[in-house]
Amino acid sequence: MLKPLLTALLVLIPAAATAGATLTELETRWLTAASPVLAYSQRMNLPIDITVQPKARPGDVPLAMGFVDGRCKLVLSMRGNPEAENILHSVPEAERALLIETMAAHEIGHCWRYVQGVWHALPAGFVETGEEQAPDMQLLAESKAMREMRREEGFADLVALAWVQRQHPAQYGRVYTWLSSLRDTVPVERSGHDTRAWVRLAKNADAFGTGASPFDAAVTMWQAGLLHDE
Repeated sequence: MLKPLLTALLVLIPAAATAGATLTELETRWLTAASPVLAYSQRMNLPIDITVQPKARPGDVPLAMGFVDGRCKLVLSMRGNPEAENILHSVPEAERALLIETMAAHEIGHCWRYVQGVWHALPAGFVETGEEQAPDMQLLAESKAMREMRREEGFADLVALAWVQRQHPAQYGRVYTWLSSLRDTVPVERSGHDTRAWVRLAKNADAFGTGASPFDAAVTMWQAGLLHDE
């Protein structure tokens, strides 16, 4: 079933993104692992295109979500990117597909927020309190951008875990341990990927709500995490 599904999903890749080239074995492996999430995003009518970078830039992560003209762009940056192999180097081969699927679910969490028109927005009833001060306005702007990024990453982490809870309940503990360990080692506290305030709330899979989708299931816990983070 995976090969026909992957073939169908490849229509999401613009011709310009792979002009004169075919998918590498690594790209195929990642897209195959991500295909259940991508198929779900199609059923949810999320406007996602897949972009394959011909050469990764310094600092690129293997899988990322961008936004252009109202559409979500799932970007694979794997060619010439050692991180594409290293990110799962310590994980047993048999577990890697599930973790790639989890990462893909994280990315469609970003797309869902964007499509809902609430990217970087606080939920109704939430307001920022207090006032930061700094002699440099640029520092204040960077601090605000970091908070907004951290909130979005926290939501996406919860969507990823809610996906696993629904699709692979027997593997939830294993995936949670991996993600929790990843977030516990962020190099800078309260940076954009310091999502520990949210991940800690999801230690028990039963803590998720019973929303109609992984996005709905993540919302209540995300809001609780906003209070913990701030």
